[in-house]
Amino acid sequence: MRYQQYLAWSVLLRLFHWSFALSVVVLVTTGFYINFPWTNTMLEGGRSFPVATMFYIHFIAAFVFTAAILARLYLLLFGNRQERFWDFLPITPKNIANLFKTIANCLYISDKYDRRPGHNTLAGTFYIVTFIMALVQVLSGFYMLYPENVVWQTWGLWLLGPLQHARYLHYLIMWYFILFAFIHLYIVVWT
Repeated sequence: MRYQQYLAWSVLLRLFHWSFALSVVVLVTTGFYINFPWTNTMLEGGRSFPVATMFYIHFIAAFVFTAAILARLYLLLFGNRQERFWDFLPITPKNIANLFKTIANCLYISDKYDRRPGHNTLAGTFYIVTFIMALVQVLSGFYMLYPENVVWQTWGLWLLGPLQHARYLHYLIMWYFILFAFIHLYIVVWT
C-alpha cells in the first residue's frame, strides 16, 4: 500500500506550536521560581538579582506566548482548511457526528472514527478550550504586570476581580497547561 504525503499544517502553525510549547515550559519554570525562590546568593544585592532575572525571563516568554496566541488567532480565521476553527469544532451536523464517533473510539466502544487530515473534532474542541485558557492567561498576566494602567485596571477588575484573584486564576490555568502538555504528549506518542 502506498501512502500519499499531505501537509496539513502551514509553517506559521508549526512556528506557533513550538513557540507556544517552549514559552509554556519557560513560563512554568520561571513562574514556579517567582512563586517560591529557592536560591540565594552571597553577592551584594546590585550584582546578583535572581528573582528579578526570573521575572525578566518570564516577561520575555510571556510576550512570545502572546505573539503565538495572536498568530493562532490569525490562523483560526484565515489559515488553510485544517487550521480554521469551523473545520474541527462540533458546530455542523457532520462534525457533531464525528465528535461522538471519536469519543466512542477513544472509549474503545467502536472501531470507527473520523479519518481526515488535521484535527478530529474531539481534539479540536480541547484545542479551542486551551486557546480560551491561553487568552485568560494572557489577560490575567498583563493585568498583574500593569495594575496601575487605567485600561488594565478597569478591564482587569471587571473580568478578574482584585489582583489576588487574577494571580490565583493565573496559577490554576498554569496547572491546566501542565496537564494538557502531558496528555498531548501521551496522545501524540502512544496513539
